[in-house]
Amino acid sequence: VQLQACGGGLVQAGGSLRLSCAASGLTFSRYWVAWFRQAPGKEREFVASIEWRTDLTAYADSVKGRFTISRDNAKNAVYLQMNSLEPEDTAVYYCAADRTNYGVGRYTTSPDYWGQGTLVTVSS
Repeated sequence: VQLQACGGGLVQAGGSLRLSCAASGLTFSRYWVAWFRQAPGKEREFVASIEWRTDLTAYADSVKGRFTISRDNAKNAVYLQMNSLEPEDTAVYYCAADRTNYGVGRYTTSPDYWGQGTLVTVSS
């Protein structure tokens, strides 16, 4: 199983980026999928998730209204559309997948699978 995240880069504050996470060896439509991020000197934190079967989404308060998580089952991919980016969004972003639906507002920090990170840098 491999999760491949991409789409990071350098963007000015107020700009947008779309991160992608592609899976090989598992079918995303049967997994809870989430994005986490880790800023320099900080712990990894939850950003957004999407449940399997229901496609219910959940977001950290810090990104609500700015970020949108979605999935494309035909491409076996999950996306994170990030708008109105702020310097505080600078971090390495990781996608993750787990067989359990945790429910809105709940998540695991030990998912079954982690992807490698993609760096997002937002300049002021």
